[in-house]
Amino acid sequence: MQGKADQNSRRRRGFERASALLEGRIRRVGEKRGFAVARLLTHWPEVVGDETARICRPVEVRYGRDGFGATLTLLTTGAHAPLLDMQKDALREKVNACYGYAAIARIRLTQTAPTGFAEGQATFAPAPKPPAPAPDPRTAATASDLAVEVRDEGLRAALQDLGTRVLSRSKR
Repeated sequence: MQGKADQNSRRRRGFERASALLEGRIRRVGEKRGFAVARLLTHWPEVVGDETARICRPVEVRYGRDGFGATLTLLTTGAHAPLLDMQKDALREKVNACYGYAAIARIRLTQTAPTGFAEGQATFAPAPKPPAPAPDPRTAATASDLAVEVRDEGLRAALQDLGTRVLSRSKR
């Protein structure tokens, strides 16, 4: 009878995400092996650093038959693969430090184009844009003088910013 009650309560809640349905089962399997794979996926930039996280991401953790040490597969583009290949030992140490023991024995790299294929598309975060250089104080003062007659503060600030940018542009 209890199975029928669970089924009825499920129907009342409506549709559920597949990840929510499988989350408990995946967690139990990961805990059997000694660590939760989800943590590695969700905290990847914190584990390996922003520079490395920008050029690769974890795809899967596969366990050997003997149960000691797993193989971590990283997805990267062809241009970054040699760089990552040289950093395999350091990456393995960082990942294992996250878990507190030698959970990962090997790292395998797989390469694809930045757009990827239907499965496992590689989308890496672009490098942040460098901040714009500070404007010359005289240019900012000139722009401020030009917008001084505008009464609305928000509009005046926008016009001052626009004027500073226009006056700061190099003459071509």
